[in-house]
Amino acid sequence: MKYPNITRASFADRPNRFIAHVMIDDHMETVHVKNTGRCRELLLPGAEVWLTAPGTEGRKTKYDLVAVRKSNGLLINIDSQAPNAVVKEWLEKQEYDVINPEFRYGESRIDFYLEKAGQRMLMEVKGCTLEVNGIGYFPDAPTERGVKHLRELAAAVGMGYKSVLAFAIQMDGITEVRANVQTHAEFGIALQEARGAGVEVLFLPCHVEPGELMIVKEGEYCGHNGSY
Repeated sequence: MKYPNITRASFADRPNRFIAHVMIDDHMETVHVKNTGRCRELLLPGAEVWLTAPGTEGRKTKYDLVAVRKSNGLLINIDSQAPNAVVKEWLEKQEYDVINPEFRYGESRIDFYLEKAGQRMLMEVKGCTLEVNGIGYFPDAPTERGVKHLRELAAAVGMGYKSVLAFAIQMDGITEVRANVQTHAEFGIALQEARGAGVEVLFLPCHVEPGELMIVKEGEYCGHNGSY
């Protein structure tokens, strides 16, 4: 997926989850942050960030903040809508017979319902933006919704579905995602239980440019469930 009208800026501060102040050339601009997570290790004063200007009518801000360069030099896409978009692009190349986004199942909306050769499949997508020592971690903040999705996927296995949790890794060079049990122990437990019930975990490493995110390969679950 590609973004239009990419602009480089310098991060100043983040008054709340939804907006940030950035410096573009010599003026301060208020921008929308397309990620309500904490991103504390990323959005630091002076950090290099990239913005897109969608041009939507009626917006309160001209720009969306979509990418940031971490202090170790790693460029990270932090757009929380990007994982579903980039996974949909990838799925459309995988010869599925049916691809239905936002599928209602149980008490949740699962990101994708898929069919191939008669096999019914549910796929929930999570974006990974937290990196520690070359390993990706999820979540970066407690997510009861994520726990709920794991339980729905586990229940679906018993109903004959193939269930998959797919991590779109929104940075280069990271091929593994572990449960961040230090931040949300319940998610780690739910992930372990889901795997025990037959839910598959798929890693989708991505290449990131300031104005682009693309899946570069399909990874495999390596079995870790630890914290850092």
